[in-house]
Amino acid sequence: MRRFAWQSVLALLLCLAGATMLPLADAVTALPFTIARTGAIELLLLGSVVVTMSGVNRLGGAVLLLFTVHIAAFMLLGGIAGNEGAARPSFFCLLAAAWLLAWRLNVVLSRLKLENRGERSLQRLAIPALFGVWILILWEGITRGAGIPFVLLPPPTAIAARFASSLPILGADLVQTVFKAVLAGYVIGCGSGFVVAILADRVPFLRKGMLPIGNLVSALPIIGIAPIMVMWFGFDWQSKAAVVVVMTFFPMLVNTVAGLAASGHMERDLMRTYASSYWQTLFKLRLPAAAPFIFNALKINSTLALIGAIVAEFFGTPIVGMGFRISTEVGRMNIDMVWAEIAVAAVAGSVFYGVVAFVERAVTFWHPSIRGG
Repeated sequence: MRRFAWQSVLALLLCLAGATMLPLADAVTALPFTIARTGAIELLLLGSVVVTMSGVNRLGGAVLLLFTVHIAAFMLLGGIAGNEGAARPSFFCLLAAAWLLAWRLNVVLSRLKLENRGERSLQRLAIPALFGVWILILWEGITRGAGIPFVLLPPPTAIAARFASSLPILGADLVQTVFKAVLAGYVIGCGSGFVVAILADRVPFLRKGMLPIGNLVSALPIIGIAPIMVMWFGFDWQSKAAVVVVMTFFPMLVNTVAGLAASGHMERDLMRTYASSYWQTLFKLRLPAAAPFIFNALKINSTLALIGAIVAEFFGTPIVGMGFRISTEVGRMNIDMVWAEIAVAAVAGSVFYGVVAFVERAVTFWHPSIRGG
């Protein structure tokens, strides 16, 4: 007896419910959409249900389901555009059915056993990409279908249009925040944390004295130290870099100290039998053993640095920068521009994290955690 996926069954029920609740929208301008596209959308969704229920266990079936589901979804979104707030329950039923089938598609993709290395790489990229695309599709459909005011939550297409029309402004903000404040503060904060960790490991007095102080500094709120740094270092990127230094110093210090203690006593005794000095043991044994801890701190700091710089820009900056733009555009009720800045920050943070993770895999390729991945 064939076992049906619950997503397919529920999607079929939603398709039938949507078919009995036509039209999709109340607006007169939506009539062409209702007449010309409703049948095609329902056929695509029902066809996708049939494909899923018949057991999609091959790549070809998954590709077929991929196209049918997304064509139906984009037809729905194209029809509701310009008729914001006029959607009826049938529209949301069909949108939910498409989402359920996309969910089923992701389940199917995750279960596929592919032998080709290139196909496996594509599979690893496709699953999170589909998840992200459907967050945007649902966002677009709900905001436009329910008529949510753009000032509260603009749809992704409006944000993309604002993004495309504001590239010079977004580029200048990116350079000011990321390539000046974040990178400078990140390098200084992580570098100083690493050096102090080496000194603390070498001198027990420093280890017992610096760690509690570092813990105290890490507990300081950003909104408390940012105005102070602006008073000390001025309104330009230097004050934001100082905030980033404070935020990134302690994670690097703690992780490096823990990593230096990760090497076993047996390995240290072996180095002593070879008459190795402290620095030889440090560079040939203890730092390689501490590399995963150090890169863990670098990855944590890659996100903390961006957050710290943006928040610090709320308290005084030249007329450029992500934090300045966000605070200014919120006051002007230009929420689409705020979301465009958020998108730039998210992409910049993801790229930054990805670069650190790539370097980690290249440097610590010998570690079991990397070999196992």
